[in-house]
Amino acid sequence: MPMKFALAVFGTRGDVEPCAAVGLELQRRGHEVRIAAPPNLVGFVESAGLSAVAYGPDSRKQLDEAPVRNLWNIYRNNPIRSVREGREFITRGWAEMSRTLTSLANGADLILTGAAHQKLAANVAEYYDIALAALYPTPLRGRVIPIPPSPLILSVTSVSWRVYERQTKEAGDAQRRELGLPNARHSSRRTLEREALEIQTYDELCFPGLAAKWSGRRPFVGALTMELPTYADNEVASWIAAGTPPIYFGFGSQPVQSPANTVAMIAAVCTQLGERALICTGANDFTDIPRFDHVKVVGAVNHGAIFPVCRAAVHHGGAGTTAAGLRAGIPTLILWITLDQPLWGASVKWLKVGSVRRFSTTTQESLVADLRCILAPPYVTRAHEIASRMTKPAASVTATADILEETARSKRFG
Repeated sequence: MPMKFALAVFGTRGDVEPCAAVGLELQRRGHEVRIAAPPNLVGFVESAGLSAVAYGPDSRKQLDEAPVRNLWNIYRNNPIRSVREGREFITRGWAEMSRTLTSLANGADLILTGAAHQKLAANVAEYYDIALAALYPTPLRGRVIPIPPSPLILSVTSVSWRVYERQTKEAGDAQRRELGLPNARHSSRRTLEREALEIQTYDELCFPGLAAKWSGRRPFVGALTMELPTYADNEVASWIAAGTPPIYFGFGSQPVQSPANTVAMIAAVCTQLGERALICTGANDFTDIPRFDHVKVVGAVNHGAIFPVCRAAVHHGGAGTTAAGLRAGIPTLILWITLDQPLWGASVKWLKVGSVRRFSTTTQESLVADLRCILAPPYVTRAHEIASRMTKPAASVTATADILEETARSKRFG
């Protein structure tokens, strides 16, 4: 029997695409699917074939604001200040987003959301008494679990997540009052969390120990992607075929402060190593940059098609890009910028398929040394081995849709 799914996700394309991938599969199965996404990504979602409405502020513009650019330093140096300055930023548009989702979810059997706004969606799910599921691109519920790849980084990530939950309490309480729900103080934990089905959209091999600890309560499905082709794919494939396999450099949705200097450094490093470079600008403007014969610059590529014909991938450490590199079987160098990216850097290092460094501390010398390290035969061999153990994209999407259908029918969660 066809059902209705309300999908609501806020963030960059790396947050929105996994949700859209599942939405397309549910729609293919005959269900009614509507999705709420940041206004700057509504066009992207609609171009994929889904009906979309705007949800929250422009997420691309938010990346240029101080709370995002300085997040790691603020949390490390002044956590009290981070709580005060971050609250308004994190909860901006919360009331409007609640109204949007309340309208979208009317008559729905299940709400699917991202991890960051699970509380907002939980209140709407409680209002309608329907099931709730959330996509988790990283193990945010890991707490202080002493497991690889890095107990310290995993702990910092979990603590930051708990700080985030506290920062959204006031906005969540106001939302509950507007929806006519009981005061949070008089609700049980089960009611407040709605027993959301927290789907882990990464492979369990990246964080060994979590699957056993969670005992199936948080299913692992692998990374979710639509592997959409881009305008540049054929041109890039021809360029790659005309020479030696390049090293991929990409920044996702993360802003790069000095594109010209970054391109110049990459070009110099690849000249020293005798390599070619494929640079993907992502959301950055690389219009006024130097040109080099051994460097190709494009706005976007299909990672699923291009990564397998590259030597290695150097990128910011987004969950989706990291998974694409692991699936392609190529070594990875993560030059992290913010948020959960150090965690993925620690993961690829623990898996022995790559290395990690902070982007802001990267120099020409360090980049040469890091690339020589990950291009060595042991890393290449290990990358091929790990690729054979990764969940395939189609299997990840199918498994997630199966879980959501079963959850919506049984109302086991919510």
